[in-house]
Amino acid sequence: MGPLNIAPSELFEEAVRFQKKMSRGSEVLRTLDDVDFGVTPKDVVYREDKLVVYRFRGDRKPTAKTPILIVYALVNRPYMVDLQADKSLVRNLLAQGEDVYLIDWGYPDRADRWLTLDDYINGYIRRSVDAVAKNAGVAKINLLGICQGGAFSLCFTAMHPHKVKNLITMVTPVDFHTPDNMLSNWTRNMDADLFVDTIGNVPADLMNWCYLMLKPMRLLQQKYVGMVDILDNKEELENFLRMEKWIFDSPDQAGEAFREFMRDFYQGNKLVRGGLTIGDRTVDLGRITMPVLNIFAEQDHLVPPDSSRALQAAVGSKDYTQIAFKGGHIGIYVSGRAQREVPPAIHDWLKARS
Repeated sequence: MGPLNIAPSELFEEAVRFQKKMSRGSEVLRTLDDVDFGVTPKDVVYREDKLVVYRFRGDRKPTAKTPILIVYALVNRPYMVDLQADKSLVRNLLAQGEDVYLIDWGYPDRADRWLTLDDYINGYIRRSVDAVAKNAGVAKINLLGICQGGAFSLCFTAMHPHKVKNLITMVTPVDFHTPDNMLSNWTRNMDADLFVDTIGNVPADLMNWCYLMLKPMRLLQQKYVGMVDILDNKEELENFLRMEKWIFDSPDQAGEAFREFMRDFYQGNKLVRGGLTIGDRTVDLGRITMPVLNIFAEQDHLVPPDSSRALQAAVGSKDYTQIAFKGGHIGIYVSGRAQREVPPAIHDWLKARS
C-alpha cells in the first residue's frame, strides 16, 4: 500500500477503466453533430440595427393578458433562457400560459463603439417595450430583467414607470459594493477611461477570461476533468458542449456603454447611492411603485445574494416579493430544480396581480 492507501491493483483497474472510457468517448465524439440551441419557435416582432425582439410560440395560445419582455445582459447571448427542450425558462413560462417576448441584442461591432447606456435603455429598450405593447394591444407590459439586463430594467422602469405593469428581476446586481462582490473589488480602481480609450470595444474573450478567473479551479480544471465521466454518454456530452458553446459565444461590448457601466455601477454604485443619470434623466429607484418580484441565487459567485437583496430597501413599491433560489448564477436557468420551481413561481406571482 502506498502513502495514499491505494493498492497498485486499484490503480491498475482505474487506469483500465479510464482507457475504456476514453476509447468509447472517442467513438461518441465522432458521431456528434454541431449542438443546437434555442428550441422554441419564435417570430420577429421588431428590428432595429442589430437588435431583434422575438415573440415565442408555445403549444397553445397564451392565457395571460399582459406579455412578458425578457431583457437579458449584454455580456452573453440570451439563448441561455431557451437552451434546450428540458432546460428552457421560456418553454416553461409558455406552458404556464404566459405570453413571452425577448430582446436579442445581437453582436456589436466597431459601428457600435459609441453606443451609450442612454442608447440602450432610453432608446432600444423603450422602443422594444413600445413594440411589444403595440403587438399585444396593451398599454403596459411585464418586464423580466436578467443579470445586467435586470439593472437595465430597473433603470428603465424608474425612468418610464407608466410603461411597466409588473417588474421581475433575476440574479440582478443592485448594490455593487457588497464585500463579497469579487467583480466589483477587481474593477473598483480600474481606469475605465484609459481602458476604453485604448481598446475601444471590449473583446468578448477578455470578458470571458475575467469571469473564468473568478473560480479558476472549478471553471478551468474540475469541469473538464469531470467531463471524462460523461464522455461515453452522447446526450450528456451534447448538453455539456451546448453549455460550453454558450459560454464562449459572447458578444463584444460597446466601448462607451461599458465605460459608463463600469464608472457608474461597479465603481460609483450609483444605482443605490443615488446620482445616477442616464441621458438627461435621473434614475430614482423610489419611483418603482408597481409590484416587484426579485429572484436571486444563494450560491451566485457573480451576483452575490446581498447585492440583489438590496433592492427591497431601494424601491418605492409596497408590493415587493423576493425568492432565494438554491443554486448558482447559471443553475437558476438550466438546473432541474429551476425548471420545476422558477417558471411556476413567476406565473403564480403574476397571476395574483393580473
